[in-house]
Amino acid sequence: MTTPIRVLGIPGSLRKGSFNRGLLRAAGEMLPEGMTLDVYELGAIPLYNGDVEAQGLPAPVQDFQRRIEDADALLFATPEYNYSMAGVLKNAIDWASRPSTGRSAQPFFGKPVAMMGASAGMMGTGRAQYHLRQTCVFLNMLPLNKPEVFVAAAQTKFDASGKLTDETARTLIRQLLEALAAWTRRLQPR
Repeated sequence: MTTPIRVLGIPGSLRKGSFNRGLLRAAGEMLPEGMTLDVYELGAIPLYNGDVEAQGLPAPVQDFQRRIEDADALLFATPEYNYSMAGVLKNAIDWASRPSTGRSAQPFFGKPVAMMGASAGMMGTGRAQYHLRQTCVFLNMLPLNKPEVFVAAAQTKFDASGKLTDETARTLIRQLLEALAAWTRRLQPR
């Protein structure tokens, strides 16, 4: 029997009805056997402030760091704002990457990552995901290269209750999850 893979889902939006939360809900419905998905809420993480950091990392940041460390892999669902990832997601990554007492490295180091995104635009968060990939390089996260999941014209791909109804997008998410499971197992120490 293979070891279960615990995935931490990180939505780049605070809005409860966001398309990207919808992508994470859809992912939760299609998990491969042996994979779990826990979605982390970023709303409690304050805006980054070096003066606050100098007094010690806020409890929500420490909690986020622990959750990243405890996860076997990460699944980002990012919107695209002004040709880049959402500020709330970048802020959370910036905070979580800060050194803290009792840790030898920042929690993203060597972590398998998958990403996806949905937007009303025609690029389906392509630029945001490429900026997220740049951040992954600096923090030594290990993102999957393929499949890429860019859900364009998202307002046409979800029903009134926020359920992803587009079969092409659902298939891509299923393939992404399967690839993330294989990637995570490949990177796990033997």
